[in-house]
Formats: sequence, C-alpha cells, structure tokens
Amino acid sequence: MTYQSKSLVIAGALATALSGIAGMAHAQENEKCFGVSLAGQNDCAAGEGTTCAGTSKVDYQGNAWTLVPAGTCETMELPGAEDGMARKGSLTALERDLPQA
Repeated sequence: MTYQSKSLVIAGALATALSGIAGMAHAQENEKCFGVSLAGQNDCAAGEGTTCAGTSKVDYQGNAWTLVPAGTCETMELPGAEDGMARKGSLTALERDLPQA
C-alpha cells in the first residue's frame, strides 16, 4: 500500500468516526417537548388512536411531542389557542388540548 493510499484510508476512517460523534452530539442537544407542535407536525407520540409522526389532531396537543433544542422546552411561549390562553411546553405529556373523542 502506498503512502497516499494509507493516508486516504486513515482520512476516511477519521471522517467516519467524527461523523458518528457529531450524530451522537446532535441527539444529545435535543429533548422531547410535549404540547408545542401544530396539528400534523409532531415528531411522535400523539396519544391513543394515533401511530407516530404527523398524527396529532389539534394544535399544541398535550400528548404529542416534538424535538426542540435542550433547555428550551419549558420556556417556549406559544400563541394562545382558541380559548386565548397562552401555552408552554412540557417535558412530560399534558392533559390539555386533546382532540375531541
């Protein structure tokens, strides 16, 4: 193996390792935030009768979550819903703004 070939192999291995680390760091920089997504724009978990991503039925549905930057969930201020009350995100599922059965 030539010097140039060895350098390419090492550079490729290093790039692969760094991309894996970057992916892990990205995952650690986000957190699940319940009650902040618009209808049909949640990342997952939209309560009973739904499957996963994009299945929330109402804006700011309390049992549907979206990934947000870590540390921002509970400080997010959202526009009021139909009742005019301001909404905030939560790190746990909420009982508010659930779709009508």
